[in-house]
Amino acid sequence: MNRLSIGYVVPGHNLLASAGPTRNVLCLADALSRWADITVAFRRVLEPIDDREFDVVEIEPGLGHSRPSDDAAVRGTGALDFAAYLRTLRGFVDERLHRHDIVLEKSWLLSGYVTARCRRSGIPAAVVENIVRVWHRPLRTPGDVASYVRHRITQGLVGRYLRQAPLIITETEELRAAISGRWNIPSARLEVIGLGVNTELFRPRDQDAARRALGIDPRATVLLYVGVLDRVHDLAPVLEAMGAVEIEAIELHVVGNGELRGEYESRARSASPGIVFHGRVPHVVVPEYIAAADLCMAPYDPAAFPDGKIGYSTLKIPEYMACARPVVSVPSGHVLQLVRDGVTGFLFSNEAEPWMRFLRSCPPRERLARMGETAAQLLTTSGWDEVARSYLAACQRLVAVQAPHGGIADDGTVTRA
Repeated sequence: MNRLSIGYVVPGHNLLASAGPTRNVLCLADALSRWADITVAFRRVLEPIDDREFDVVEIEPGLGHSRPSDDAAVRGTGALDFAAYLRTLRGFVDERLHRHDIVLEKSWLLSGYVTARCRRSGIPAAVVENIVRVWHRPLRTPGDVASYVRHRITQGLVGRYLRQAPLIITETEELRAAISGRWNIPSARLEVIGLGVNTELFRPRDQDAARRALGIDPRATVLLYVGVLDRVHDLAPVLEAMGAVEIEAIELHVVGNGELRGEYESRARSASPGIVFHGRVPHVVVPEYIAAADLCMAPYDPAAFPDGKIGYSTLKIPEYMACARPVVSVPSGHVLQLVRDGVTGFLFSNEAEPWMRFLRSCPPRERLARMGETAAQLLTTSGWDEVARSYLAACQRLVAVQAPHGGIADDGTVTRA
């Protein structure tokens, strides 16, 4: 008898440990490695990681590694290059994944492709989906039209692959409903398993000490955003509001990188001197920035989600709350399950005018601190070990049903013929 062997394939991301999507994968792999043998496959490994109990491999090794803005591995890839990557990915699946009892495929541009290839080879596989992609940009140029056509083609393929998948793990009930409705997939083949929070790392810390360490004004009211700078997380409204309101006692600090950083920094230069971009920082330093803040932001653009409802199992909001900080976000979808307006944070439309009103009447720091304490007390998000146990149980069930030989023993280990 052996421990379950799980191949966790992440075709749409490179390993960049300070980026959110990478962190989700690594945290789950680390927790799963207590009970199973894990191999995680990213397209490329952009930086090494130490002290891990699981294996990390590259799907497409040997490519030059330029300085990335985030961990996205296929964004902006041309049609010919993408087709070449698919050939490499097929070869990786056929040559490397047969050694595993089950394969998990992380959500990406062509979700379900790896799972379909595995099923063709008789390998149990499941999709881990975290978003339903929708087109929400105007078609102003021929390039926009070409991108829209590619979007429609890839989403048509995603629907076909997902309808064939024996199991789709989604991170929220809202996402489960969106996938089931959009692709006409029976709910019984979708299982909800949320993300976890590392409460040993993300915990309340002394604010004064954090500000001294980071060189942040001890008297300022500090708003903080941590995460990727992309179209889903829209900082434009708060940047515009900061320029219009001109309240010197309020500062906005941005931690992270992404495709829109240059655009946001340009906006900030003409908006307010109280906007600071820190770039990407090591993951272990992120809680220090959260501790230095008074109020943390999750400025989603609901238009990027089906029916305008946030389907993300957003990791940043529980991490903010675990650090005893209130959260400002939008009143939409899964966010409504996490943030209580006026109690653990503030919910309003992510547009310039509501932001201006909020900044003009921003609560005193003392009230924000009390709200943060309440947020930490009311946080119900599970730890990563509990999340990993749910994944392990789902994998064991699928292997027991689909493996051509062997099965699952009473203690959860795998018997192989």
